[in-house]
Amino acid sequence: MVSNQAINQRTRPLVASFLFVLLIVQGCSKAGEEVLLTGPTMGTTYSIKYVDITGAINQAEVGSNVAQLLDYLDGAMSTYQDQSELNRLNDSPVGDPFPVSSMLWQVLLIAEQVFDETKGAFDPTVGPLVDLWGFGPVDTDDRVPTQIEIDALLADVGFNYLKFIPFTQSVEKLRDIRIDLSAIAKGFAAERVADLLVDMGITDFLVEIGGELRGGGVNIAGQPWRIAVEAPALVRGEIKKVISLTDMGVATSGDYRNYFETDGVRYSHTIDPRTGRPIVHNLASVTVVVEDATQADALATGYMVLGQREALLMANHDGVAAFFLVKEQEQFVESNSRALDAYIKTQ
Repeated sequence: MVSNQAINQRTRPLVASFLFVLLIVQGCSKAGEEVLLTGPTMGTTYSIKYVDITGAINQAEVGSNVAQLLDYLDGAMSTYQDQSELNRLNDSPVGDPFPVSSMLWQVLLIAEQVFDETKGAFDPTVGPLVDLWGFGPVDTDDRVPTQIEIDALLADVGFNYLKFIPFTQSVEKLRDIRIDLSAIAKGFAAERVADLLVDMGITDFLVEIGGELRGGGVNIAGQPWRIAVEAPALVRGEIKKVISLTDMGVATSGDYRNYFETDGVRYSHTIDPRTGRPIVHNLASVTVVVEDATQADALATGYMVLGQREALLMANHDGVAAFFLVKEQEQFVESNSRALDAYIKTQ
């Protein structure tokens, strides 16, 4: 057994181990000013850079509108606010249609799409199994659950148990599932903030929410935003890939330092919702680049469950840009899908 202190240190947010770094590039600066907005949201932080070319943008209004939007989204999708829209859906009776807002409807539809695309590897209903294995808010003292316990929860896990009713913009639970959108909400929020900025006349920006990114236009130097994907903490500071980003979303999911060990067996915090058990492959992180940051966020999670071999085949088949780091002994081996080549830049 290990101490609670060690568990807490080991299971800190993955952003501490897998990092994006905004690279400073040289070039002829566009006229105008680069504005930075930061603040807390969704249990993490946001950072937004945008270029004010004319100086006519009301920066205070932008900041206020962004904060209001993020507060609204947090109130809709939070699992920690008892009266959030998502928790009210979770608490609704099985078989009763539950009308949802436009925002929640959108994110649930994308979640369903990625659930189907990844053959159930991305599943927002996996939360009870995550809790069972001790990676939720309650410490289970590294206890390995029995197969009977796993099977009992698997009966109510599956995003296919959520029925969509487009005519009334309602959803209906077919089983007593509980939905947790933490693996997709930050990407969705980044995408909605991008929409807000465009609506306010801002076309050059980089939105980052809890490590998930959405870029638009170019930076103040007139060049695409350049994002460095760093190696895991074992070799902190080593840049593994530089991604050139214009009007795209980027998300990374990782699984190197979040686990517990019992009787010599290491149990990952990433639970395969199809089996109810932790993943057993050596994929340390995966970065996904697609047009929509919501899909990038969800796909990165799904690919992390699938593992490098199956996820790479899927990414190549679907034309998804993805970058993989696989841990082999004390080294990390890189691979990427064919679609990523268009975004990779020399350092």
